[in-house]
Amino acid sequence: MQFIDLATQQKRIRQKLEKNIMAVLDHGKYIMGPEVAQLEQRLAEYVGVKHAIGCSSGTDALLMALMAHGVGPGDAIFTTPFTFIATAEVIGLLGATPVFVDIDPDTFNINPDLIEKAITAVKNNDPSIYPLPPTNGIELKARGIIPVDLFGLPADYDSINAIAKEHGLFVVEDAAQSFGAEYKGRKACSLANIACTSFFPAKPLGCYGDGGMCFTDNDELADLMNSVKIHGKGTHKYDNARIGINGRLDALQAAILNAKFDIFPEEVELRDKVALQYNQLIEDSECDLVSPQTMEGYRSVWAQYSLLAKDENHRATLQDKLKNEGIPSAIYYPKPLHMQTAFESLAYKPSNFPVSQDFSRRIFSLPMHPYLEKAQQEEIVQTLKSVMAKSERSL
Repeated sequence: MQFIDLATQQKRIRQKLEKNIMAVLDHGKYIMGPEVAQLEQRLAEYVGVKHAIGCSSGTDALLMALMAHGVGPGDAIFTTPFTFIATAEVIGLLGATPVFVDIDPDTFNINPDLIEKAITAVKNNDPSIYPLPPTNGIELKARGIIPVDLFGLPADYDSINAIAKEHGLFVVEDAAQSFGAEYKGRKACSLANIACTSFFPAKPLGCYGDGGMCFTDNDELADLMNSVKIHGKGTHKYDNARIGINGRLDALQAAILNAKFDIFPEEVELRDKVALQYNQLIEDSECDLVSPQTMEGYRSVWAQYSLLAKDENHRATLQDKLKNEGIPSAIYYPKPLHMQTAFESLAYKPSNFPVSQDFSRRIFSLPMHPYLEKAQQEEIVQTLKSVMAKSERSL
């Protein structure tokens, strides 16, 4: 059984993939070829924004978004500790300071109620209001918020954008896992000043290497990101208006994504069907697990299907049983960012973000992709149920 079945997907579109790849080989425009512009136009229309800027990875997309906003030393950027390191890594790369905010236990996404507290703490330089990293004599300035649409479910952008507007902050939507999701009738990647997604192969829309994209309705921000991704390009190749990066999307990866996007809307529906079947099977099984839910007005794209076990030992027992039955599982994320060695200088304590700390010990993910058959799901849930039955017999 596959955790993510890219092979079945490839069989569906193999001829289209080969045709698109051969077109690139024939015209030889490997950098900034026509496939990139075609993909940008298609995805901008799908999301419902004016500008889509293809780039080399989801990480570079986030970096470009922050560079377009002029982020640098002394800036405080609020984000979640329960995500992949790239979200906070780009903040540190620019010399700014990640200020972590705990998650909502129902969604795994950043908790808007706590964002307000964290902003107040920064403005007053008062960690008694909310945990803050040491400033070392530098006065932090609240600049922006990076919510993460974790596991494919958008964060609460109405609340977050309202807080940002009140305090004069920008919002960058980290939609690395949520391209194709929806929030109150709007597509993910259209929910903030800039949105960033990833085309890493395991993502809902993934290429066969690295790739990413930024989305915005703001003409000035779009121009800045287009410049940043090509070494800060000005009017021509050897006119450098600003410091930038080498962040271009390869034409071959764009060609692959164009083929994959042809079937993407159907795959979103199939993912939803798989998730609903999981939820029903787990509910019927009466397994002692917390299954993911979506609220009214939200639609997840189910980048992962993640459950909460009772505790770390329960999770280990479940994963061992799944492994013995040939069923893969994964843990996203076993160590929250505030406990990562890379962020030791922030001097956070495990107890600073109790929900993230607790969930990191309990969460695990099951196979999830559009081609997962119901019989396979039944086998997975039956395996989970057998662990519970065994533990009940041992009492």
